Amino acid sequence: MPKLSVIVSGRSSQSRLRACLESVTAQTHPDLDIVVTAGDDGTRALARVHEALDPRVTVVSVPADAPDAVARAAGARAARGTYLQFLRGCDRLPDGAVAALADRLDGLRDRAREPDVLLCDHQQATWWAEDVPGGDGPVLGRAPDTTTLAAHPALLDVAPLLGNRLISARLLTAHPELIGTEGHDELYVSCAVLLLARSVACCDTVALTRRTERPAQRRAAHPDRHFAVFGQYERLHRLAGDAAVSTALRSRLYDRMVDDYLATLARRDELPPALVTEFFRRAARHAERFRPEGHRRPGGLDGVRHSLLGRNAYLRYRLLRTANDARRAFQAGVAVCADRAVDAHSRGRYRLARCRSVDEDLAVFSAYWGRGVFCNPAAIAAELAELEPDIRQVWIVEESAVPLLPPGTDHVVPGTARYWSTLARAKYLVNNVNFPDALAKRPGTVHLQTHHGTPLKHMGVDQRPYPAAARDLDFDALLARVDRWDYSLSANSHSTETWRRAYPSGHRSLDYGYPRNDILYRATAEDVRAARAKLGVRPGQRALLYAPTHRDYEARPSPRLDAARLVRRLGDDTVLLVRGHYLYADGPTAGRSAGDRVLDVTGYDPVEELALAADALITDYSSIMFDYANLDRPIVILADDWETYTLTRGVYFDLTAEPPGPVARTQDELADILAHGAWCDEASAKQRHDFRLRFCEYDDGRAAERVVRRVFLGEGEESLPPVLPLERRTPAPTPQEATRR
Repeated sequence: MPKLSVIVSGRSSQSRLRACLESVTAQTHPDLDIVVTAGDDGTRALARVHEALDPRVTVVSVPADAPDAVARAAGARAARGTYLQFLRGCDRLPDGAVAALADRLDGLRDRAREPDVLLCDHQQATWWAEDVPGGDGPVLGRAPDTTTLAAHPALLDVAPLLGNRLISARLLTAHPELIGTEGHDELYVSCAVLLLARSVACCDTVALTRRTERPAQRRAAHPDRHFAVFGQYERLHRLAGDAAVSTALRSRLYDRMVDDYLATLARRDELPPALVTEFFRRAARHAERFRPEGHRRPGGLDGVRHSLLGRNAYLRYRLLRTANDARRAFQAGVAVCADRAVDAHSRGRYRLARCRSVDEDLAVFSAYWGRGVFCNPAAIAAELAELEPDIRQVWIVEESAVPLLPPGTDHVVPGTARYWSTLARAKYLVNNVNFPDALAKRPGTVHLQTHHGTPLKHMGVDQRPYPAAARDLDFDALLARVDRWDYSLSANSHSTETWRRAYPSGHRSLDYGYPRNDILYRATAEDVRAARAKLGVRPGQRALLYAPTHRDYEARPSPRLDAARLVRRLGDDTVLLVRGHYLYADGPTAGRSAGDRVLDVTGYDPVEELALAADALITDYSSIMFDYANLDRPIVILADDWETYTLTRGVYFDLTAEPPGPVARTQDELADILAHGAWCDEASAKQRHDFRLRFCEYDDGRAAERVVRRVFLGEGEESLPPVLPLERRTPAPTPQEATRR
């Protein structure tokens, strides 16, 4: 019989579950049994892969809507170990944890002290760090080698997590109601096993890396989770009464309960304001009902809070909290008064405008920090004008970009009185970056984050380990902006998972495709011919679009391609369209002096017209490759600094191993690929097909329609146009096809 069974259960994203399973299967100890409960097809498929590779893994299917307790019970029934450890799908096992725990159990067995529960330390994985100490070390260090909860009540102070304790199979057999009973959640089970255990051993081994969500994520995923704690503590007090535990232990359980309730009330970013009064009332009822006779409250300010809760004195509690807030605000104000003075005028106008009601028929759009009418917001705005013209549209545009706006575009310039008034009153706010920090999300408003590309490089909080990318980022401010999002738009499963990890919050993913790519399916042969004619590309010429991205590690952009030399090598029938990244005033290329065969299109918009005009794309790590792949036209990657780029920015997958076409490491290799046919051969077509299957997953020409009908018209998912399978989609005609029609 294996010594330890690790049971992985609970809902999690594919990336988190993959990391969890990899951390468990990486444990080299031979005496290990691994059970994974799977409730959906994605989880089941991923778990089956590990089951096929590792004979220690057993996959147990459970209903897709099975509660966590049911999934844990199913895993426990399949487990074969003497001890069981329960992990959530988003948690991990630290390296070597199983071996260290097995050694500890062996040592206890040799001394005939085999415990019912082995209590361990843990660490936290947050959005900013992967190994934050859990804080239980001092409690575990002071505990005797083997003890009981009655002898050492302080063990209740250890974080009540199932993953930081090994539970003996015999204890679960003796008390089958612990696992699988409805309402027996993590708090109850983790404390109940200590109350029921005949012996408890402690060790300082870090046995769990616990994934900690941000408050906005917890609010979105578990809006009523805070009220579930009342049922957990009621059951625990009932269990303590049935077990006739000592007054000292009941006092410790009571203190733990009250401290938990007060901590929840203090975390105002988790508990919705409308529920605070009800939570306080129910907590006060418990504080009075379960207080042991002769219990002494703690001293100081904590004791005052305990007393106010016990007397259900909510008004006095609020006054105390208000006084503390005022004291902290005064202290903080000394440091930031200068900044507040600068912002006071603008914020005052904004606050005044927010006193007026939300305009239900007003939508604000912005793209690329006010550069103009572009990208996904532009495509959504156009579709909205068709489907719901009564919703007024206003664009936020920098003053320098106003002359370039389409005629008749209603717009506001940042900082103006109308700008603040429009932001304050709009029902819908759509952006492909973020609105300013001063914007506060009003109840009833809808924030749609469209993004502006599928991520290859690390984004959001994933940039923290990369100083070149993170040097100017305020991650706390970023997350405050992210918490305003209601919806996050995605073009593929890869993006959906990445946005959840890089921008951890409570927003909902709209897996609808990118509206800016609709034109790549809807364009006609006439549209393709017109796009080429506007650029001066003659029929029969091969137009290559070169679109590099920027490098965070470069103080100034350095040329990566000698455009003139490349077109001379490729001959008179080739035209190179050079589009520098929008962060550069001048694109990072050299040699733009080859007559009319090198065209600088850095300032040309929309970029989708360039894509329609091009026979092929040359890029490095730009997200344009994911959009252009929808056209099913050749793509060539120039990865001359791949190693440096990955080290300084971080990437989500190895582009050189999973490319959309041939990969060149030098300009000469690029020229050979383009000159000798490798750019459009059968092998490159196969690479492109595989790439499209993964990254063009939701793009089919109707993304904008789905967004407008869901977000603006309020239609349900079941009424939206389904995404067409890749084999049923028809991209815009190629230039050769357009010429023949």
